[in-house]
Amino acid sequence: MARGRFIVVEGGEGTGKTTQAERLRAFLRAAGLEVVVAREPGGTPVGERIRELVLHRGDVAVPPETELLLILAARSAFVRCVVEPALAGGSWVVSDRFEMSTFAYQGYGSEIGVERIAPLNAYATAGLVPDLCIVLDLPIEEGMARQRRQGKGGDRFESASADFHRRVRQGYVEMSANQGNAVLVSACGSPDEVEMRILGEVVARFPETSGSGGAGSMMRRRA
Repeated sequence: MARGRFIVVEGGEGTGKTTQAERLRAFLRAAGLEVVVAREPGGTPVGERIRELVLHRGDVAVPPETELLLILAARSAFVRCVVEPALAGGSWVVSDRFEMSTFAYQGYGSEIGVERIAPLNAYATAGLVPDLCIVLDLPIEEGMARQRRQGKGGDRFESASADFHRRVRQGYVEMSANQGNAVLVSACGSPDEVEMRILGEVVARFPETSGSGGAGSMMRRRA
């Protein structure tokens, strides 16, 4: 059985990652592929508990270094219990965030430094690297406005300062320019417009997803 592919949807707050990950799942399934969609931090029982602590427990002080180690602990379980078994079984995995988030948020945003995080992350992931990272890019002012319109903005990262989010965006842009498995995609416009940009990148990287059936028809309908 052929090994599956690992695609990650990344980006700052308000870029629409979760929506686009779900749309990508529908597209891949229309191409006849088995697809698993998950999120980080989370995806496993221990990961979801860590997610709750890191994102939503404002009453618990979590220093940036502790935050980093908790996220990497959740990632270790995510890789070993969700991603690797799915890929080995031939399924494609679409993840809402993965390692680039850690480099962007903790490395750039919290200024821990990518070079300090990299060896710890490599241990947590056992060297697993995504086949493709779709990095959604949006001016932070627009991202924050979207969050307000949707009634969001309450978790630990969403509530961070504008300067923090500017550093996060800078990190994503710089990493996308330097990583062969990453592509920067504008998140401006409607969800349909963003989806078409994403699907264009996915089909270009993985021609087997274009097909002559459901997936190809879907792209033609939305073009």
